Amino acid sequence: MIQLGKIQTLTVAKTTDFGVYLADKDNNTRKEDTILLPKSQVPAGTKIDDQLSVFVYKDSEDRPIATSTTPKLTLKEIAVLKVKEVTSIGAFLDWGIAKDLFLPFKEQTHPVISEEEVLVSLYIDKSKRLCATMKIYDMLQTDSPYGKDDKVTGIIYEIIPAFGAFVAVDNKYSALIPNKELHTKLNPGESITARVTMVQADGKLDLSLREKTYLQLDSDAELIYEKLTAAGGFLPFHDKSEPDTIKNEFNLSKNAFKHAIGRLMKDNKIKILENGIQKM
Repeated sequence: MIQLGKIQTLTVAKTTDFGVYLADKDNNTRKEDTILLPKSQVPAGTKIDDQLSVFVYKDSEDRPIATSTTPKLTLKEIAVLKVKEVTSIGAFLDWGIAKDLFLPFKEQTHPVISEEEVLVSLYIDKSKRLCATMKIYDMLQTDSPYGKDDKVTGIIYEIIPAFGAFVAVDNKYSALIPNKELHTKLNPGESITARVTMVQADGKLDLSLREKTYLQLDSDAELIYEKLTAAGGFLPFHDKSEPDTIKNEFNLSKNAFKHAIGRLMKDNKIKILENGIQKM
């Protein structure tokens, strides 16, 4: 059976002046069971009964057609594609073949713009057309090879404030940066490097953009000390400052800030005043 959206090996059933007709392994030559590979795509010397590897999609007139060009994405796979154009009906993506891939508005997790790179999967819609979707949560794998404290890279594909930032690690494994770990502004489509803090029972990964506590503490203390020096030796922040004020100034949680100034005080680099911290 010829399958839409997949790369498959088909048999040449008929040759014509404008290309060849391909059939499945049963070599059924009924026209309704064959598909055209245009002449420009046919390898030189191709003859009846030859087998060719092709990708099957639909042309601009919604007719199934084959191509010998390998697309950047096949059915139910996940890949990063560039937005070529945004129109009144949705966006169109470059996936490496003649006809651009349609990304409907309803399948976007945020409004996309031209030239943006988006992480998408390929599906067949109710009208039997190939379309892209940014809603990939259920398509991501949960059998990653990573464990606690491993460093991973991935792409943020959706942010839901109640939960956090959803990440596709290696573009295929399901992961989340929980809300409590979001101490800096992140955007969908952004590539990140993170640390695995937990592997959930179902295989999904919890991530943090911060190092392990004892390593991050040095980094946080250095950040505060540099800001303190740049400000002339005094900053109007202390352990009673509001959490939002701390986050806006240092991109740190209140707890991380308190630990860091504690480290600086222990190292005799600062002293804490009623109205702020002062360099020693």
